[in-house]
Amino acid sequence: MILNVSGRTDIIAFYSKWFIKRYQEGFIDVRNPIVPKLVSRINFKDVDLIVFCTKNPHPIIDFIPSINKPIIFQVTVTPYKSDIEPFVPDKHQVLDDIKNISQIIGKDNVYVRYDPIFLNDYYNLEYHYKAFKKLCSSLDGYITKIIISFIDDYKNVRKNMNILKIRNLTFNDFKNIGLNFSRIAKMHGMTIQTCSEYNNLAEYGFLVDDCVSKELALKLTGKKYPKWHSRNNKYCHCVSMVDIGSYNTCRHFCKYCYANYQEETILTNNSWHNPNSSLLIGELKEDDVIKERVK
Repeated sequence: MILNVSGRTDIIAFYSKWFIKRYQEGFIDVRNPIVPKLVSRINFKDVDLIVFCTKNPHPIIDFIPSINKPIIFQVTVTPYKSDIEPFVPDKHQVLDDIKNISQIIGKDNVYVRYDPIFLNDYYNLEYHYKAFKKLCSSLDGYITKIIISFIDDYKNVRKNMNILKIRNLTFNDFKNIGLNFSRIAKMHGMTIQTCSEYNNLAEYGFLVDDCVSKELALKLTGKKYPKWHSRNNKYCHCVSMVDIGSYNTCRHFCKYCYANYQEETILTNNSWHNPNSSLLIGELKEDDVIKERVK
């Protein structure tokens, strides 16, 4: 089993102590987001690989050496300011944390996500070129892989259009981003690829690969994993993973987020978090149906 920690919320940024406690106790419970009465119990002895996805890896760095599992870190670093990402920490601190993680688990196991890209009058092409160049220069020698994607039409994006003020990307926009980003990444010894995009920019030097490919999973675990079949994105061909997060619980409050689609409920959900519970949010109930998950 491969754990995704997490695409539904930033567990590392806000719930690291809970995760480490669950790891130490040997199991974790995950409530089904569609059928809440169904709870999957995951035993860490059945976990072959952990994929950490975060915008703030700092809270878990000291615990990494104690995790006796293969680890991949995907750290999102964007150039946006507090108008778009109100509570994401200082990016200089995040870059320093990426360097520390690279030295602990190796640079081949650390991915940086420049994700999502959107354009408006302020965050224009030149702004992105300068930010991306600075990012690659800062992490030269510490990472080898960068993943990008473009903003999607999520509910939260539509709700925040008065803040995002997005303009549609043209053919030339994609071309210029492809050529410039590919050139900059190559200068610093990095590969670059898109994530779940129709426009994979391969013609401009982008690598055509998955964020967590079958080949990578086999290399790290010695096991073959099937591809994940997404109902929402036909362009995602990553291996099957088990997400342990909960939607509407991330306190970064990014204006483009897909996982926070009811922002008004985030603080309420967060108030139900108990670091001693086996569930991320709330407690087990008498009528919950708990089933062990082994794959």
